[in-house]
Amino acid sequence: MNQVQLIERVAKVGKIKKAAAGRAIKAVVTNIVDSLKSEGRVIIAGLGTFKVKSTKPRTGRNPKTGESIQIAAGKRVLFKPSLSLKKTLKS
Repeated sequence: MNQVQLIERVAKVGKIKKAAAGRAIKAVVTNIVDSLKSEGRVIIAGLGTFKVKSTKPRTGRNPKTGESIQIAAGKRVLFKPSLSLKKTLKS
């Protein structure tokens, strides 16, 4: 599912206009991103937990040349599904 399809489904289920559904989806995503930036963690009951993890600098390899390169430290987002989501997907 892409963003347009999600907006259409939210509009249909919520019986609201697509523009309003689009604003709602955008607000949710913006708030998740802002919370990850400031707090590093977002928990959504029934869905799961988004968490920011710092990565250490490391040595990598350029696949084209085989040359060793330094990969800088960074951050990435991890998602851990909730138990209820896991159970739902099993059935």
